[in-house]
Amino acid sequence: MTLAPGRIVAIIAVLVVIFLQVPVIVTMLAAVSTTSYLTIPPQGLTLHWFAEVLSDPEYLKAIRLSLILAVSSTTLSLVLGVAAAWAIHSRALPGSEAIASFLMAPLVFPSVVIGVALLQYVSLLRLYGGTGVLIAAHVVITVPYIVRAALSSLGGVDRSLEEAARVLGATGLQAFRLVTLPLIRPGLVAGALFALVTSLDNVPVTIFLLAPGQQTLPVLIFSSVEHGVDPGVAAISTIMIILTGLILLIAERRTGFHRFV
Repeated sequence: MTLAPGRIVAIIAVLVVIFLQVPVIVTMLAAVSTTSYLTIPPQGLTLHWFAEVLSDPEYLKAIRLSLILAVSSTTLSLVLGVAAAWAIHSRALPGSEAIASFLMAPLVFPSVVIGVALLQYVSLLRLYGGTGVLIAAHVVITVPYIVRAALSSLGGVDRSLEEAARVLGATGLQAFRLVTLPLIRPGLVAGALFALVTSLDNVPVTIFLLAPGQQTLPVLIFSSVEHGVDPGVAAISTIMIILTGLILLIAERRTGFHRFV
């Protein structure tokens, strides 16, 4: 029996998706194993490793710092990225295309290069670590996602709507806040989610700027894997996978952000 080309492409696509999900499935299975070492298939089922990592002060401290960095950098990136995107879109600044390319540069350069460059920069300024430095570094790597999403969303907005609001007496800020901002919200949600996940998952930039005694969750996992993988690492990784999936699902249901990614 000869398969149609469309059917062959569909089968290949399904196989590729399954192949990409194998590491995720293996990690989640290893997290519920009763053994103290990774084994597939799991030997029994237990939630012991989840309870252990969630009661470990080192993991809790790393989770807290990761959340602070992710939420703070995403919030700042939203403010700065939306303002920059609006200025670029409205041609309010000379050289808008060059500015847009400059803001997108962190998406092009390898993360390790950005990390080393930021390390040299903060060393010249004698800013030796600290949460503020980490937040600023994460803004550098997350703001491109906001700018790109905002520019894409603004491109689909009819500017006559904002102009009509101005004619009816609204100020420029009021017209943007009440008319344009609600229209581009799904795109901003998509950009914010990418920024949040990028910040939560970052190792190459963060590891260069951590102060003594500081560890984010990805860096802690990276360090733990160097000394051998155990079910505790699989458990915390599974928690991150599930939380990320839930956030994406809720955001998709509420805003339909898939149209902008």
